[in-house]
Amino acid sequence: MGQALGCIIVGQSNVAIKEHFGKFDDILQPGCHCLPWCLGYQIAGGLSLRVQQLDVKCETKTKDNVFVNVVASVQYRALADKASDAFYRLTNTKEQIQSYVFDVIRASVPKLELDAVFEQKNDIARAVEDELEKAMSAYGYEIVQTLIVDIEPDVHVKRAMNEINAAARLRLAANEKAEAEKILQIKKAEGEAESKYLSGLGIARQRQAIVDGLRDSVLAFSENVPGTTAKDIMDMVLVTQYFDTMKEIGASSKSSAVFIPHGPGAVRDVAEQIRDGLLHANASPNLLN
Repeated sequence: MGQALGCIIVGQSNVAIKEHFGKFDDILQPGCHCLPWCLGYQIAGGLSLRVQQLDVKCETKTKDNVFVNVVASVQYRALADKASDAFYRLTNTKEQIQSYVFDVIRASVPKLELDAVFEQKNDIARAVEDELEKAMSAYGYEIVQTLIVDIEPDVHVKRAMNEINAAARLRLAANEKAEAEKILQIKKAEGEAESKYLSGLGIARQRQAIVDGLRDSVLAFSENVPGTTAKDIMDMVLVTQYFDTMKEIGASSKSSAVFIPHGPGAVRDVAEQIRDGLLHANASPNLLN
């Protein structure tokens, strides 16, 4: 805004307040205006129509007795058609807005607990904006938007909240770890049970195959060698297994030694001991009956 030879230039997004002998006369819009100062016309001042921002920091107490610093950001601007009210009716616009912000925040936050303050900050901002809109519209100002940009509790409270959060996360992690270990133990037990089952099934099949082989051998030997008895065939089988066992012991590279009778008579003694054991086992249930 400049003035030379009775002319005044008002910049864009600004207005000028024109007075005549100290009385409000007109609002000058952006552009060049003739101002005959010799006739008592003068410029009382200028007013910006741009959006301005005011950050207000307010300390208050929550419902659960925690002191917090709430920072509200108020965006406002003067209305061109009410520029005279904005210029003449308020001495300090920022202090006026700050007073209303303090009043609304200190009336809203004490009704809420600390967690609710964080959750309902948009409601607090809306309450501040509504109150400012009603109050400042009478003075020629428009409230564009109000934001709650920060809620800062006391340092000790923040530390306690972080510790609570950390403890909850550690507890959750411990539960998850215990559940994982439980699953591993269950799977390991299931694997061992399945392994033992399959091992037992294999041993049972092996023994069944041995019994079937012995039976087939006895039957085949009885058919091919007439006059032989089952006892003779079993003795021969035992002799064969005896020599196979001796062969495996002799071929083993381990240092352990096994002392067993090696004469042909020893085979008969072994066979007799096996038969006697089987006969004793078969006779015991009959005696008990």
